[in-house]
Amino acid sequence: MLLLPDSVRRLAAWCAVILLVSGVVYVGIRLCAEVRTAVVPVLLALLGSALLRPFHRRLVKARVNRSTAAGVTCVAVLVVVGGAVYIVVAALVDSGDEIVTSLKDAAKDVARHFGAAGTSLDDLVSNSRELLSKFGGTAASGVVSGVSVVGESIAMAVLALLLVFFFLRDADRAVGTMRSLAPHGTADTVEAMGRRAFHAVEGFMRGTTFIAFIDAVCITVGLLVLDVPGAVGLGALVFVGAYIPYLGAFISGALAVLVALADRGFVIALWVLGVVLAVQVLEGHVLQPLIQSRTVQMHPAVVMVTITAGASIAGILGMLLAVPLTAAAFGILHELRERHAAGPEPAVSPSPPEPSGS
Repeated sequence: MLLLPDSVRRLAAWCAVILLVSGVVYVGIRLCAEVRTAVVPVLLALLGSALLRPFHRRLVKARVNRSTAAGVTCVAVLVVVGGAVYIVVAALVDSGDEIVTSLKDAAKDVARHFGAAGTSLDDLVSNSRELLSKFGGTAASGVVSGVSVVGESIAMAVLALLLVFFFLRDADRAVGTMRSLAPHGTADTVEAMGRRAFHAVEGFMRGTTFIAFIDAVCITVGLLVLDVPGAVGLGALVFVGAYIPYLGAFISGALAVLVALADRGFVIALWVLGVVLAVQVLEGHVLQPLIQSRTVQMHPAVVMVTITAGASIAGILGMLLAVPLTAAAFGILHELRERHAAGPEPAVSPSPPEPSGS
């Protein structure tokens, strides 16, 4: 090694560090995947706590007991989310028959246009029955798997809500616990790193909530102008879906278009599609990079690449968690860099005693 130039030795050292860090990250991801039923609720609870902490803090400042304040906050979340789901489901149930009828008419139109090619509606039905009889066992196993996934998701959601309660109630003890677990002489650094990481997550949740609110308001106003039924419920669905990048916007927008198609016809459905696409373009090219890159202090390109990487690693959940986790990691790195640049604090030597005057 001594025979190599200094630049090559530095490059080799950096390569070794990058490989070591990549290996540790990979092993950590694999371990988290194996125990995802425990890791995912903790991460979701941290996101929820970062979003709900201002409300909980106001209740505590109003001299409400910390446990009571945490319980009220969790109940408020259940009421808001449950109310939004009820409004959306009620709006969709009211127009469900019309949506199904519109879809059947659209299928007949498509079959009429392509009937000469042997793809009539009767052919489609017979082919579908043949496929169902051939792959019935696979479908049944898929249903059983889907039921187990739903049960697992409900269990993780309940656990996450309970963890939100404990995180909010015992947040004042977190700093003391962190300092007690830190190695000797590193308590201040560990505390600063933890605060930086949590503030980054708070910024992400505030930015996402703000973007979700703008999306919901814009789409709700557009639906009200076009006189689409269930506009408020669909707007609530847009707000909730904004926390799931891409897929949430696609599902909420598709439901809005279907409701418009069922109740107002093909032309209004096209206008609704235009409104949804315009809002999504505004979010993807303006709001998401601008607001979220400011709140989490990351470049818009890093935000986009992070979301893509999270999707490739863990799907929808990875898309949801990728940006806040990366923001927390960036906050920790910035804190370490600032402390490394500042250097160790100089030791204060005791001043010598002044000579007594004669």
